[in-house]
Amino acid sequence: MKYYLDITLLPDIEIPLGFIWQKVFQQVHIALADNKVGENESDIALSLPNYGDKAFPLGNKLRLFSVSEQALERLAITKWLKRFTDHTHITSVKAVPESANEYACFTRKQFNTNISRLARRRAKRHMETFEKALQYYDNFAEEQTKLPFMNIKSLTNNAQFRIFIERSITKIPKQGTFNCYGLSQAIATVPWF
Repeated sequence: MKYYLDITLLPDIEIPLGFIWQKVFQQVHIALADNKVGENESDIALSLPNYGDKAFPLGNKLRLFSVSEQALERLAITKWLKRFTDHTHITSVKAVPESANEYACFTRKQFNTNISRLARRRAKRHMETFEKALQYYDNFAEEQTKLPFMNIKSLTNNAQFRIFIERSITKIPKQGTFNCYGLSQAIATVPWF
């Protein structure tokens, strides 16, 4: 990843940062899906430079990376975020600083936190009633996490769900693929600065 642009989220008294995150991230996801290069695969990755911020765990900045300047320009993220011009600031495409010598891997983590969802899935897969599937989870212990997350609304079924994001830092860059959320599908890294 050699090029990037930053999207800074600008909350105000009436519109909190979490709401802006949800709307902006949804649009970025749609833009990446519209420009995908394979099945649920994007050549653009994201970074959260202020990940772990005490005020808001995702921070207030989203950074998009690509191997080429043209890929970021072709994405035309300003077009996708034109409804949010009062609450975002988008930089021009820049080269990654040569001084960047660390790399971050941002991945999606999924947790078993909703017994009803698990039971519905089991009932469908095993052709059994919802009640019987619920009995299967009698000793279910909900997983807890403190990972930052984004609320997302599915465009196919309007369901709300959370995307928990985990970050790891390394000194060694790793090649790999990114999904249409811009997250690593396994081990792929982006420059960390």
